Amino acid sequence: MLTTIDIPFSDTRTADLAWCLGRDPLPALSVLTLRFGSSSVQLRLLGASHQVVFEEEGGRCSETVACLPDSTNPLPLGVSTLSGGREYEFAARVETLTRCAFAGRAQELLALVADHPHGLAGVFPGSPYAFTAMLARWQDGKVAWRTWHAYPQEGRLVATRTRLGVRTPAESV
Repeated sequence: MLTTIDIPFSDTRTADLAWCLGRDPLPALSVLTLRFGSSSVQLRLLGASHQVVFEEEGGRCSETVACLPDSTNPLPLGVSTLSGGREYEFAARVETLTRCAFAGRAQELLALVADHPHGLAGVFPGSPYAFTAMLARWQDGKVAWRTWHAYPQEGRLVATRTRLGVRTPAESV
């Protein structure tokens, strides 16, 4: 699903992006809720980037990558931890592209996500290449999502990849 956002995006520099695990749902400009069996995944487009909320009976995991004034966690290159009894893996990379390469990559990513049943993208005013895009999938008891945050004014694209694995068994006491 592709949407045009009517407000300027507030995360205007890649260096301003922060990462947070476990934050309550934030006000969203657009939300796509996906059902995978008894679990749900909300792809949440924020004015300051994205939030993904995974919920199932007995637990919730949320990931926020955004420019948030109260966040002190810069965007990490990688994280591996437990969240809600599930294995959580996160990776991020920043690509710096020429103007021509940036435009081509932006078009490619927007085309990938726009008509995908598990995709959400929002284009912000000012540039057709200022966008946040998300794509989720479910496979073998794991949910995974990818996100892209485009900064045409810097010629940078931030790509993230997350996997939330099978619930780990409770430890015996």
